[in-house]
Amino acid sequence: MTATLSATDLDYLRRTIEMSGRVRAAGKHPFAALVVDAEGRIVAEAGNDSLPPDGDPTRHAELLAAARAARLLTPAQLAEATLYSSAEPCAMCAGAIYWCGIGRVVYALSEHRLLGLTGDHPENPTFALPCREVFARGQRRIETLGPCLEDEAAAAHAGFWGAP
Repeated sequence: MTATLSATDLDYLRRTIEMSGRVRAAGKHPFAALVVDAEGRIVAEAGNDSLPPDGDPTRHAELLAAARAARLLTPAQLAEATLYSSAEPCAMCAGAIYWCGIGRVVYALSEHRLLGLTGDHPENPTFALPCREVFARGQRRIETLGPCLEDEAAAAHAGFWGAP
């Protein structure tokens, strides 16, 4: 992480970490995200919902939150919005964030650290592709801050994936 997060950034990030614990308690993969507009209002939040009964692997928290925000905000407002996530957005979610026009991403747990927690668990295959690399291929810049608060974010994953 190159920039310093504000106290407000840390508050929103901790909220996603708390949400990821609630998502896990509900029997889902422990991931959560929210989108905050330029005025500091939470306009969308979501937990991972990719497990049965729906069984839709595209229902990641970041994708759901980005899509909800895109229905509520104008393109100009999205460009000023921040998506906060309990974990680094995967390649699919990074693409959704890019196409929705969100201008800033702040995440807690890195893809690398997550891979160490999940091992080769079949329910969480990964590209091991940092979101910054996905964003770098686009035509517009997305400010990206993270990882931050990794130990706090890792707590929701402890024992979930069968890894230590």
